[in-house]
Amino acid sequence: MTHPLLIAGPCVLEGMASLEESLQLQEILKGLPCQWVYKASFDKANRTSAASERGVGLSQGLELLSLIKEALGVPVLTDVHLPDQCAPVAEVVDILQIPAFLCRQTDLLLAAANTGKTINLKKGQFLSPADFSHACKKITEQGNADVLLTERGSTFGHGGLVVDFTGLPVMQKTGRPVILDATHAVQQPGSGTGITGGNWKMAPLLLRAGAAAGFDGYFVETHLDPQRSPSDAANMIPFSALREVIEETLEIHAVHARHKNR
Repeated sequence: MTHPLLIAGPCVLEGMASLEESLQLQEILKGLPCQWVYKASFDKANRTSAASERGVGLSQGLELLSLIKEALGVPVLTDVHLPDQCAPVAEVVDILQIPAFLCRQTDLLLAAANTGKTINLKKGQFLSPADFSHACKKITEQGNADVLLTERGSTFGHGGLVVDFTGLPVMQKTGRPVILDATHAVQQPGSGTGITGGNWKMAPLLLRAGAAAGFDGYFVETHLDPQRSPSDAANMIPFSALREVIEETLEIHAVHARHKNR
């Protein structure tokens, strides 16, 4: 059985501290039956408030991601927000991620597809699972079939998201692996304070449910000390809790896989 994908890392790069913490994260995940991809963003371009920190930027971010990739020896993923970012980012990282709010931006999808890299396409909070397939086709019709589809919750009223697990088989009809982003799914957008709130303690529940439902992989943001992160502090699983959460998720995943393959 192929090990499931685990995309895990901090929300945003924070200078050389991110390199040091990536090595700690590697130790936490050591020996677990998963294919780890390190994730971190060089820019958070969709902050609630213009006053919020955005990150280290493209140039410094790619330098850091290159160092982290060399140090860890694992694939690296980061977001792209503009078509002209795709080519330079693809020179460094293994997976280009399309943020959920940008998942229908045709020029961005085409530019990402044409790099030939794996694309992690996050489902917009405003899209149905069936409609998401059209965004996927924009990439695959460019001749790049190496696409991951990521569920990160759907808008549910004001200030809440919900994961509809019945959308999983709909998205799997595309033939692409479907990933569950549990930490973004517990966000509370537009909480009225100028930042996105959330409750990371609900993420393990979503991961367990997702493993039982049959997701192909998992996405979690994590941090040594989430409260000092400049972005998504309320949603990231702290390092101290991460291994137990992932172990339990992978155990359930293995049970589902055995039954599926009977």
